[in-house]
Amino acid sequence: MTAPPPPVLPDERLASGTARLALRYRGRFSAETIQRLVIDSYERLAEHARVRTHLVVLAEHLATERLDALAHIEGAPGSRLPCVLFVCSHNAGRSQMAATLLAHRAGGHVVVSSAGTHPAGEVEPVVAQVLTETGVDPMDAFPKPLTDEVVQAADIVITMGCGDACPVLPGRRYLDWPVTDPEGAPLAVVRGIRDEIDAPITRLLASLPST
Repeated sequence: MTAPPPPVLPDERLASGTARLALRYRGRFSAETIQRLVIDSYERLAEHARVRTHLVVLAEHLATERLDALAHIEGAPGSRLPCVLFVCSHNAGRSQMAATLLAHRAGGHVVVSSAGTHPAGEVEPVVAQVLTETGVDPMDAFPKPLTDEVVQAADIVITMGCGDACPVLPGRRYLDWPVTDPEGAPLAVVRGIRDEIDAPITRLLASLPST
């Protein structure tokens, strides 16, 4: 089945998402800023998407994450929870597992995001499977491009095999977790990688300020 063509920008569906976000962030960000981020998010995702069916929805989700990051940078009320960003090459395996597991265990006391320096078209199906086995729902996970906003908002940036492409900004705490890449690995190996990630997550949670 052939994927539908991308919408001509500006598109009515993107306009609807922009309107929803304008209501959500009313008084904080202008409609022009929100529209710019929504369209930019769509175009970034479209570069790597294999199927465009849900791309408009994902663009709204990515724009929301970027707007939340901007609010964190500006010190909006309630935005000072610690922010942790996981970065790997494709944001389809390691960083998705780490972000999902940390968010699950942190129980809303940590803002967690993930991104890829060269994002893939989709999360590895076996990665979604091993996360589901632990009782967490990865259904909303999708590979995201690395953007300036999420890097600037992060208190801790955890790199996972992205090499020199990973961002380095002053004032952040940087950690590198040398975790095996699950791409193309069999189920048993990916389960082992998931469990391998769990130990540093425990140490990270213990090092974060209590809220």
